[in-house]
Amino acid sequence: MHILTLSIIVMAIALLAACGGGSGSDASFSSDAASSSDQSTGTTGASGTTDGIFCDYSDTTYNSQASLTYTSESEWTCTGTTRELAANGIPDHEVGTFPNPGNPNTIAEQIVSASYTLEPVESTLATPLGGPRGAIGYVLNGIKIDAGTGGSCDDSGLVCSLGGSVGSWNIEALGQSSFDFGTDANNAHVQPGGAYHYHGMPEGFVAKRGGDSSTMTLIGWAADGFPIYARYGYSIADDASSGIRAMTGSYRYVAEVSDSRPSTATFPLGTFAQDYEYVEGSGDLDECNGRFGVTPEFPEGIYHYYATDTYPYFQRCVKGLL
Repeated sequence: MHILTLSIIVMAIALLAACGGGSGSDASFSSDAASSSDQSTGTTGASGTTDGIFCDYSDTTYNSQASLTYTSESEWTCTGTTRELAANGIPDHEVGTFPNPGNPNTIAEQIVSASYTLEPVESTLATPLGGPRGAIGYVLNGIKIDAGTGGSCDDSGLVCSLGGSVGSWNIEALGQSSFDFGTDANNAHVQPGGAYHYHGMPEGFVAKRGGDSSTMTLIGWAADGFPIYARYGYSIADDASSGIRAMTGSYRYVAEVSDSRPSTATFPLGTFAQDYEYVEGSGDLDECNGRFGVTPEFPEGIYHYYATDTYPYFQRCVKGLL
């Protein structure tokens, strides 16, 4: 009990220093059409343009909430071959209470910018992003997508930190009850620098966009330039008359639990990212939580991602060339 108590103290100190929400970096990943010319990276040939889609998105929303009194500002514009984002990182919907017992940080304005290609090209390869490599993407309101966390445990499970690297077992923010990251109803929380960011379905923004089970709702753009949709897609990927249903990721718990993993009696499966494995065809989507198909904005078809209610919640990689 003495060792376990000590480990809890370690976790608490680490959380106060750095809340688990990725690396804490606010860097954005930039890509342009020129960077998509290397055919050695596994190009499928599936490409197109997203020009003309949400190229004039602009929103200003005043917040008068207990935990949020800033005005949210976000603007997307298209110029030449790039899509540009300028925002202040303030959410435009109801948020939870911050600070809170699981998240000691306060929402603050950020300088948010990103530049994504208007001519995305799908690849057969998956490229991990996040942390110091840059955001995996942004929701239209300028809030960063950061599905993973900076939390980890060592093999014993006796030493864990919600915001520092103390072991090789990466703690998940969602889908587990062993650790409290202080996420709100939008599956979001706040990094030490004040950056509010999403780990999963941005419920408040989806509701603001009118997203429901009757339609596909475009909610953001990934770093490779492909669109991101919330929850619902066509039952048959290339048939817009096939009806709408919730998409599911193609991940499941690992078939064999590693002997070096902390005890499942203490930390049930789903606590760590390593508890999941991709099984092609077990869900609707690929390893990056995306697929090629038709959408309301792209009736001829385009590769696109989904925020889902199942792991990985948001894409942890991108399939477009960068």
